[in-house]
Amino acid sequence: MATTTTTTSLGEIAEQFDLLPDPRCHVNRLHPLSSVIVIAILAILAGSNGPTAIARWARVKKDLLVRGLRLPHGVPRKDVFRAVLSLLNPKVFQACFTEWLKALKLSAMDKLDIDRPVLAIDGKTNRRSHDKAKGLGALHSVSVWASQLGLSLGQVACDDKSNEITAIPELLRLIDLKGAIITIDAMGTQKEIARQVIDAKADYVLALKGNQGTLHAAVLDYIGQHLDDDFAGINARRHTVTETLHGKPETRFYTQFPVPKDLPRRDDWAGLKTIGMATRCYEKNGQQCSDVRYYISSLGMGVKRFAGAARGHWGVENTCHWTLDMTFREDDSRIRGRNIRENFAWLNRLALSLLKQHPSDDSIAMKRRLCGWDEGFLMEVLTGIVP
Repeated sequence: MATTTTTTSLGEIAEQFDLLPDPRCHVNRLHPLSSVIVIAILAILAGSNGPTAIARWARVKKDLLVRGLRLPHGVPRKDVFRAVLSLLNPKVFQACFTEWLKALKLSAMDKLDIDRPVLAIDGKTNRRSHDKAKGLGALHSVSVWASQLGLSLGQVACDDKSNEITAIPELLRLIDLKGAIITIDAMGTQKEIARQVIDAKADYVLALKGNQGTLHAAVLDYIGQHLDDDFAGINARRHTVTETLHGKPETRFYTQFPVPKDLPRRDDWAGLKTIGMATRCYEKNGQQCSDVRYYISSLGMGVKRFAGAARGHWGVENTCHWTLDMTFREDDSRIRGRNIRENFAWLNRLALSLLKQHPSDDSIAMKRRLCGWDEGFLMEVLTGIVP
């Protein structure tokens, strides 16, 4: 029975890649493309971080793989994994995961009773992925991270952080935004992006800094006018959250109020309804510190929803980027080549998403070890079927 379940599950996963165009020369297609991709996913779940490690893991797990996948010539060698991940177009490759991710998203929303997921758009650089000899800078990508759901829903690579403005609209077109709350840092606070979100029947919470000079100055001026009476003269809502992070208390104060009717260039921002302010008080190196962040939003009044969106965006660093760097060692990766490093970055995010969906209380690092040790646990993570 266990063998039948494993075989069926691996085969069903492989079917998702059957229509993916094979970029290899016909003479080099000894191993089915779908089987190569599934092996790569399994190996990365189990801790592999490159083509050599994937091939080594595949040799160790040969019995599992030949039982569940089409492998007429046995398990592939490292050159096969390197060639496939170097030749595959990252955009085409990522598109194959659309239905899989959609199912994971709906399942997670149902389990957690979330009607409007917060989707954080943020950039990340893989610092050691550069190749100076070939004039290739480090990979910088912008991705969508659903913090509440523990899911990465898409990514787009760009040359550097300054190009995030052009990458974000492309990324937003890749995913279903309807009903979601989109959060973006100040780099993405652009009128065209706000319009795109509204047109997709979603809402936005956009960070506001000096790059939006007139609007930023007007918001700070308006807030300053009402600080003396502690916002008594306007319809302000408040929410306070205190929690312990890394053993130290942290308090966040959220304030939300309607956009004033006389705010300069207010009508340039599609759907703009509210302004938000988040003040964080924390301890660092024995000193009490604080910082304040400002937001514009298409959300109506409802300070707890605003607070959840703002907090969800802050969480992308801890729940996604930190894990990719510390557990997946992404920042140390020396995988170079434009396509292969982008495809690996995507597979790392897929693996992190699958691991987070498993109900075990173990850390992500321990779950990866368990995937390497226990084939049953590995299949639970891959398929989402937990006894």
